[in-house]
Amino acid sequence: MVRDFKARGVPIDCVGFQAHFGTGGPPSNFQTTLANFAALGVDVQITELDIAQAPTTAYANTVRACMNVSRCTGITVWGIRDSDSWRAGENPLLFDRSGNKKPAFQSVLTSLGGTAATGTVPASPPRTESTAATRSASDTAPRSASDAAALPGSYSWSSSGVLMSPKSDSTHNIAGLKDPSVVHHNGRWHVFASVASASGYNLVYLNFTDWSQASSATHHYLDRSAIGTGYRAAPQVFYFAPQRTWYLVYQTGNASYSTNTDISNPNGWSAPRHFYSSMPDIIRQNIGSGYWVDMWVICDSANCYLFSSDDNGHLYRSQTTLGQFPNGFTNTLIAAQDPNKYALFEASNVYKVQDTNQYLLLVEAIGSDGRRYFRSWTAGSLAGSWSPLAASESNPFARANNVSFPSGTWTRDISHGELVRAGNDQTLTVNSCRLQYLYQGKDPSASGDYNSLPWRLGLLTQTNSAC
Repeated sequence: MVRDFKARGVPIDCVGFQAHFGTGGPPSNFQTTLANFAALGVDVQITELDIAQAPTTAYANTVRACMNVSRCTGITVWGIRDSDSWRAGENPLLFDRSGNKKPAFQSVLTSLGGTAATGTVPASPPRTESTAATRSASDTAPRSASDAAALPGSYSWSSSGVLMSPKSDSTHNIAGLKDPSVVHHNGRWHVFASVASASGYNLVYLNFTDWSQASSATHHYLDRSAIGTGYRAAPQVFYFAPQRTWYLVYQTGNASYSTNTDISNPNGWSAPRHFYSSMPDIIRQNIGSGYWVDMWVICDSANCYLFSSDDNGHLYRSQTTLGQFPNGFTNTLIAAQDPNKYALFEASNVYKVQDTNQYLLLVEAIGSDGRRYFRSWTAGSLAGSWSPLAASESNPFARANNVSFPSGTWTRDISHGELVRAGNDQTLTVNSCRLQYLYQGKDPSASGDYNSLPWRLGLLTQTNSAC
């Protein structure tokens, strides 16, 4: 019908799905069905959602199916309290007969990336437009809301000066501050980074409310937590919403992680655990004289994927189910490779582009001038093949030749970092409007032992955004 209407010029803008499900929730191909209709050039909406007995997983799966289709523009639950429902005997809604939130309410909220509100629905709800769940404003970067724009094929940036530098103390003689990971939560920026010196690597944490305060923020050395001493580097932090737990992923010679229920408590991290029992065979067979580095975790609605590099031209990917995470990573394969190892070197980071079916991959390369820079690719799924976006020295994602330095050129390297995200959960979603990238750079004249180089942290802001 939609194809026929479109062919005959009949105006049709949206297709609604009533979605009155049984206890099993949506069929396994529900997301595909939504996507197939959207591909015909119409929006889709779930217009009459209720699920018998309101299973938490079924509600969560329904919400995720919509969120994973860029043209799914709305979800309407068909009633407020179970007593209001046309299927009252099946208790299919998000609030019980007294107006109390049911577990399914929280599963919907978590799937949307939000946090719980308090209170109950009044016995006689006012006749106003409302929503059952909203995204927590405190978990998003403080930028004005804007519709996501398509990723451009080329980029230009403006860099801050040095925002964060090492802070040595009586037990830490630090040469470089490196490999930052950043989230915005409860009104504060939370930054995790490597601290490097000739004697080795470990991790540091700092937080602040505004970038102007970054240089004065206290440095909390995580070797004083259960993370412990020894080689720990290249952190990545995110909130794993299904477990309501923060994860800190880093390299120890293996792919390791620690967990915490409070990101602002530097002493709350658990001792390191490993994702793998040992280096996967395919990495061992291809690593050559390189190093297994820079682990990165990202999840979609069904699976979690762990990416890593080998300084030898290979990007690896393993996967497990969302329910098994952090265990069960298998099926390790080469997700991308380049015969020039310096062109696909290390520091991969992968993101979901908000309100699209697109993923963005960034990988650090070493250019013909010996300077670090980033190349980029896109794919329609985390398990898909990657197509070049801005992936050359002449058209890079971020390199000294497309970055301006209003405060003075303090670095010619645009090295290991992370995009500022639109939220903080395991989907690693970014808003494509006016991207920002926290990165490491160094004095262009610095040389010598890599571990002793004077890396510092700065912030790129996209200057050619279309929105």
